[in-house]
Amino acid sequence: MILPLDLILLGFALIAAVTATWVKDLLSAVVLLGAFSFFMCLIWTEMGAVDVAFTEAAVGAGVSTTFFVAAVYNTTRRTKD
Repeated sequence: MILPLDLILLGFALIAAVTATWVKDLLSAVVLLGAFSFFMCLIWTEMGAVDVAFTEAAVGAGVSTTFFVAAVYNTTRRTKD
């Protein structure tokens, strides 16, 4: 384990997660959650858990993000903010 790399990846993951909760746009939140999943995938890989990292990449960053983007595009806004 490379501690500085772990801390950098953890910082990016925390920034992505916190920013995803603060943004008002749903598509931006979905993209940030996909980035969070990607950073978690990198953290798992660096820790040596390649099977968990592969599952995180396939399900978390891949399939879930695709489904969320499709759901956002199929919704409509009621009000014009």
